[in-house]
Amino acid sequence: MVLEFFKAIIFGIVEGITEWLPVSSTGHLILVEEFIKFTKVSDNFFKVFDVVIQLGAILAVVLIYFKDIWPFTNDTKKAYTKHGLLSHIDKNITNLWGKILVACVPAAIVGLLFDDKFEALFYNPVWVSIALIIFGIAFIVIENWHKGRKSRINSVPAITYKDALIIGVFQLLAAIFPGVSRSGATIIGALLIGVSRKVSAEFTFYLAVPVMFGASLLKIVKYGLNFTGTEIALLILGMVTAFIVSLWIIKFLMNYIKKHDFKVFGWYRIILGIILLGYYFFLCSCVQLCIRLVNASFNESKKGVLLLRIRISLNVREWLESNSILKTVWI
Repeated sequence: MVLEFFKAIIFGIVEGITEWLPVSSTGHLILVEEFIKFTKVSDNFFKVFDVVIQLGAILAVVLIYFKDIWPFTNDTKKAYTKHGLLSHIDKNITNLWGKILVACVPAAIVGLLFDDKFEALFYNPVWVSIALIIFGIAFIVIENWHKGRKSRINSVPAITYKDALIIGVFQLLAAIFPGVSRSGATIIGALLIGVSRKVSAEFTFYLAVPVMFGASLLKIVKYGLNFTGTEIALLILGMVTAFIVSLWIIKFLMNYIKKHDFKVFGWYRIILGIILLGYYFFLCSCVQLCIRLVNASFNESKKGVLLLRIRISLNVREWLESNSILKTVWI
């Protein structure tokens, strides 16, 4: 059981790093799960775990940017009125939350209606690898296009409701295709409409709060929290790890983009995607070769030999079904 807790820490570290860097946290968690699997948990545990641990990462944003997103104030100069209930509501921050909610609308609608269908179609390592490559190329192309251009928007309040909706449409890509990266998609969308890198990253952090809380709530409602005490402990450990790692990563990213662009993440995505695709198809080729060798060994099909071939085929099929990589590529 100690090994299971070590696995939860690894998943928390991966989540804390990849949630904020434009490399896709969901995609990385799917890939890590192919090599590091929980073995002593219920069937639905990981479907909840890989989303709920994101709450730890979100709490890091809430802590770091609390003053920027907390809508209540005692300063009447920032409030709607000098007296009454509205005298404690910060008009600039509530306006920000209005834009955040507008940006969430596209992903919320599509997620509620088609989440299960998209999960069945695209939540596998091959699609993740393809998305890593495609959006890696997009990052490099868009950064080259963006180089030397003057940003139209250099502060979060300058983002309009129209801008927020456009950014939300780009976020929709991440809701459909794992491996795209929610932060990557929103940053690309923001850069294309003239938002500076710093503001793009900040708005992405703010946007993550309702999006990830909503995604976690949907998973909890769908699967419940009917887990054992050990499974709950694994969830908490993963969340706490993601929270601690996120605190460092967010500060690192904001310092990094002051002097650098996002192209390094584009190259990382491309290289990782190519390596993973090569690995998957190598496994596929090995399986096909083994099956050909088995078939070649039993060309003369007597009754007993035929039964043996059928048994081997069933065993191979069962192995493929248990491995989502090979199942996706070969079956």
